[in-house]
Amino acid sequence: MRISIALAGVLIATPAAAHDSTSPLAGEEAVEHAHIADEIWNLLLPKAEASADISVDGNYRHIHADGYPVQPPGQFPNRGNPHSISRKNYNLKVPLVPHENAGATKAQGAVFGIAVNGVVMDPGTAEYWQNDRRSGWNYEALGGACKLGLDKYNAHVQPDGTYHYHGIPTGVLAAEEGTSVPALLGFAADGFPIYGPYGFSDPKRATALKKLKSSYRLKSGTRPGGPGGRYNGKFTQDWAYVAGAGDLDQCNGRFAVTPEYPKGTYHYVLTDTFPFIPRCWMGNPDSSFLRLKRGGMRGDLQNENNLPTVDFAALSDNSKATVTLVQAQGGHPPRFLPGGRPPPPGQGPGFGPRNGSPQPGGRPGAGQGGRSPCSGS
Repeated sequence: MRISIALAGVLIATPAAAHDSTSPLAGEEAVEHAHIADEIWNLLLPKAEASADISVDGNYRHIHADGYPVQPPGQFPNRGNPHSISRKNYNLKVPLVPHENAGATKAQGAVFGIAVNGVVMDPGTAEYWQNDRRSGWNYEALGGACKLGLDKYNAHVQPDGTYHYHGIPTGVLAAEEGTSVPALLGFAADGFPIYGPYGFSDPKRATALKKLKSSYRLKSGTRPGGPGGRYNGKFTQDWAYVAGAGDLDQCNGRFAVTPEYPKGTYHYVLTDTFPFIPRCWMGNPDSSFLRLKRGGMRGDLQNENNLPTVDFAALSDNSKATVTLVQAQGGHPPRFLPGGRPPPPGQGPGFGPRNGSPQPGGRPGAGQGGRSPCSGS
């Protein structure tokens, strides 16, 4: 296995300057005109199983990759994942100097970012309770209800052959010594860097490391409809953002110094608890990422009546600073919120599968004749 020459030395050269610097990060190469001697040398090199090049050209960081990991992936297909890996041809770009917006942009349903090894980060699923998107109850990939067939790197394969991460890419983290330094693992679609779960205790200077904590918590009580039962993390909508409950904001990010950004930068953090990989961007995602799938929905994460707790999926298309809290319903109005229309017969509280478990004699997601959830996500 090898990673291409442009990435082979990632993070071993001189760190970049401030977060608003246009200097390339260590291991990146500026785009240059190819010489004949270089082309001949490239022809003599053996073809790689993995390929990822990160370069800087003008105001953008360009990422060319085939989506295949440097470390040998797990066996695919497997019992939990029936798909085979196929190499891709990613030609992505992100702004070299990203900027934070006043509100967050929803990333659910889109590729969040890409690791330095060229494998994309795509944490969400397309699976809903009883295969009914209108229900609003989206299975959470790492919530325990899904048979994902993940390998030891927290990755598996989509039906189109895309190998992707649902959680911390443990192979990349280990390669970057991610428990001894804040480890740069990749870049989000908006250009901000993505780091591993360990960061400096004091975000303003290089101090002792600590494991950073998400500010998302399980909701208390019982689901108002759909699968019913107590909130237990099997659905994305089981989680709520509680400001100040952890070290990170609603997009699992913070502003802090890192080895690559000694003057500090806003960056995202991957955690081993929800949301694992962030579900929103604080900057503007580049269209090259949005084209990989159907794209994300823009909107602000909002509080209702300035309460400190915010539902994870509280996103809507509204430019105002404060928007009534709603749950994402895939473009459809909420069905089970107070004041909404009642659920269809047999789907209200007391009916159907509970806590994400299958109906008697059935399997999760089988209410509409579908397959077990999440294996293709």
